[in-house]
Amino acid sequence: MATTTRKTTRSTTASKTKSTPSKAIDKTETVPAASDPEVAIQVEELPLSTREEMKKKELIELAVERSGVKKRDAKPAIEAALAILGEALAEGREINMRPLGKIKVNRMKKGVNGQVINARIRQPEEGNKADPDPLAQAAE
Repeated sequence: MATTTRKTTRSTTASKTKSTPSKAIDKTETVPAASDPEVAIQVEELPLSTREEMKKKELIELAVERSGVKKRDAKPAIEAALAILGEALAEGREINMRPLGKIKVNRMKKGVNGQVINARIRQPEEGNKADPDPLAQAAE
């Protein structure tokens, strides 16, 4: 029987009262492969970003830079989109939007300071774009 090697990287964090950088722990896991005995699948997690978290202000600035629209026009649209996405996640709805990916809510619970939502995001690979321009060509 063929086996699969899975390498996972998990980060550990200190307690809430102490602020220390997280450490990565490497763990290699062997998993039975699919029905084909000669197939060995290797799953390796990607490294996490060391950059600070993205705030709404940075998102708006990057969207303005990429799209070329004025900040006063982009800000209300982005805030409305974020509100709609937040409401959909709070309802437990799945979200499927390329290139962001598919967001599936796994668990939800009420916390002291708000609702805690555990979700999984699956992003498509860059090379798997079926049609880069989904709109039809303009008639001449």
